[in-house]
Amino acid sequence: MPRTEARRQTMIKIDFDKMGGLIPAVIQDYQTNEVLMVAFFDEKALNLTLETGKTWFFSRSRNKYWMKGEQSGNTQDVMEVLTDCDADTVVIKVRQNGGAACHTGNRTCFYVRWEDGQWVEHSEPLFDPDEVYKK
Repeated sequence: MPRTEARRQTMIKIDFDKMGGLIPAVIQDYQTNEVLMVAFFDEKALNLTLETGKTWFFSRSRNKYWMKGEQSGNTQDVMEVLTDCDADTVVIKVRQNGGAACHTGNRTCFYVRWEDGQWVEHSEPLFDPDEVYKK
């Protein structure tokens, strides 16, 4: 039987139980597929993201919700949302506003590469985090 391009609607429920109420959220640039960051959603953060079209996360270290860019202005517009086959991880493809996705001021949080037995930074910050976050 030939395969068709028909889309199947399925009733998928995101599984927040495996990791104690949290799931990983991989954030990618929607045009280049560059991984910008990884953060965590609980059900409320995922729903805020889906409802507002901006990325919201749950901070494990601060035990609070935060919208990406609420301090820096470097917000993320949600372009596409995907889940994996186990429904316990999501990929959010975004338009990154302001250039930098990382709180260090770098375009991506993944700017450090393993080379010749050591970790080497391969990026210059686009902004000074001390100025932006007033630490």
